[in-house]
Order: sequence, then structure tokens, then C-alpha cells
Amino acid sequence: MYPCGNCRAVAVGPDGRCAACGTYQQQLQQPSAPPQQPSVPPQMPPTPGGYPAAPPMGMPTGGVDLRRGLSTTLVALFGVALPALIFLFVGRSGQYSVIGDMLDAVEGKSVSITEQDLNDADDLFTTAQVSYSLLTVAIAVVWAIWFRRLRLNAEVFAPGQHRFSSGWAAGSWFTPVVNFWFPKQIANDIWRASSPQGPHAVSRGLLNGWWVTWIVALITNAIGGIRYNLLRGKVEGDDYAPSPSEAKSDIESLHSILAFDMFAIVIFMAAAVLALLLVRQITAMQEQRASLPPQMGGPAAYGMPAPNPYGAPAPGPAPYGTPAPGPGSYGAPQMPPTPPPGQPGQQYPPYGQG
Repeated sequence: MYPCGNCRAVAVGPDGRCAACGTYQQQLQQPSAPPQQPSVPPQMPPTPGGYPAAPPMGMPTGGVDLRRGLSTTLVALFGVALPALIFLFVGRSGQYSVIGDMLDAVEGKSVSITEQDLNDADDLFTTAQVSYSLLTVAIAVVWAIWFRRLRLNAEVFAPGQHRFSSGWAAGSWFTPVVNFWFPKQIANDIWRASSPQGPHAVSRGLLNGWWVTWIVALITNAIGGIRYNLLRGKVEGDDYAPSPSEAKSDIESLHSILAFDMFAIVIFMAAAVLALLLVRQITAMQEQRASLPPQMGGPAAYGMPAPNPYGAPAPGPAPYGTPAPGPGSYGAPQMPPTPPPGQPGQQYPPYGQG
């Protein structure tokens, strides 16, 4: 019996080593395991349709501001604006009534009308106008801040897909001339990016209705106000000495201008109601959009239709052996279809190839 070739022990095995040295040598002869590579998250393949994919763990921390303080304040302000507009309408209707009595007196009807009645009607309307003007300033400030926050949130939902910066989202409302279309284009981009159903499956009926009502109210109110102030200044001038026919014509014009201005106030009421609904709607849309799970998709060119935007079902099963058009649902793996019957033992290429 020969001793162990390593430790010179007497008890050796067939390989000429003892049990301890044989196990040790076998471990040395085994190849070492390759160094562990750091884990890299899998790359998400780009697919057409929708906006760029959300981060794997959801929206970035602090990227979406969903606090409801501004939206709640706007809803409350618009709720107060409705009674203020009604008060303004009552003040204007008081002037309309007094001017109507003056017209009847000019036509020879027995009507009791004094200058004090006209002054009282003017004072009531002035009080209502000042109250509504102060409320309008508060609404404008809060609206600009809230609208800019919507734009910042929309940038997280659809990065690089907007026509104007977040600064324009606040400043475009106060910039002459461009405030007639810049805010609407920004609102369109925000509305499209915030839609939970996808950018190409969103209806802008409420948004368009509010914008048209708002613009019509602004234009009619401006026209009525300018006409009223010019004619009122002419009538109350020191050198105003009209003939009876001219006085009647001026009073009739003043009466019709007041009716036109009352119509503008009614349109403002409709615009305030639609604005209140708009604030609630777009706030809910952004909350739903931010709560969506991560989506697998790549960026699409702005304005190009997507075959399968996020949130929409797949357009239909693809023919066997052709690539699928896109993921049908969030995180759901594509399952290969059942292969057609063929010869026993026939081998088919992997799904999506061949």
C-alpha cells in the first residue's frame, strides 16, 4: 500500500490520495464560476402607437403634481362667479328698464321717470361690475397657475410632444392677439396627452364648446361695452343738444345696446358653467392617466395616427407567422396562436418569425 501522494497518509483510494486530499483536488480542478454581472433591466422594444412608454416603476417621483388645491379653488371661484354674473345681469337689466321708460316718455306715454332713477340704476350696475371684476382677477391668477401645472403634468405623460413651453401655458392668456389661439392649442396638447383612452381616441367636445363660448362672450361684451360708453358719453356731454328725433334715435340705440350687453352676460354664464366642468374633467383625466400601469411602447411622431394606442384593444389577431401589431393590454404577453394541422412531426418556426 502506497502512502497518499499529497499528505503521505496511509489510507489512500484508487487515485493515490486519501479521502480528504481527493475531495480538495477535485474542487481545485473544477472551473471557477464567471463573475456575476450587474443586473440590467431589459430594454423595452419600441412599438408603434401611443406616447413614449412610462418608466418601469411608474411615473417619476414628483413628476406629476396631482394636488387638488388649485382645481378645488377654481371650482369654488366659478361657483361664486355664477351669482356674481346674475347680479351683473340684474344691474344691467335695471339700466335697460330705466332707458325703456325714458323711451316711452319721449314717445309721449305717461311714464314717471327721473334722473335719480337713472343714477340709482347706474350705481347698482357699477357695484355689480366692481364685484365681478375683482372676482375675475382672482380667477385669472389661479387659472394661469393651474393651467401651467396641467402643462407640466402633460409633459411627463407625453415628453417632447407639445407645441409650446410651460411658460406660454401661463403667459399666453395675458399676451394680446395670440391669446385668441395660443391657449387653445396648448389646451389641445394637454387634453390629448392626459387622455386615459389614448391620444387618438379622445373627444374634445367639452373643450371646444367652452373655448367657443368663452371667445364669443369676450367679443360680444367688448363690442357692447364700447358702443355703450361711446353713446353714453355723447348723450351726457355738455354740448349735447339734439332734436326730438335725434334724442329718440339715441335712446333707442342705447336701449338696444343694453339688450346686446345682457346677451353677452348670459353667454358668460354659460362659459363659467363649462369652465367649471372643464376643470373637473381634465383634473380627473390626469389622475386616471397617472394611475395607469407602465406601458410597453415607443414614441410616435406627433400628429400621426397610431394603430394601437395605449388603453385600446388590439385591432385583431395577426396572421400566423407575422409580427403582432402591438401589445393588446398592459403587461400581457403575446401568446402564439394554435398552429394549423399538418404532417406529424412537422416543425414550425418560432412565433413571429419565418
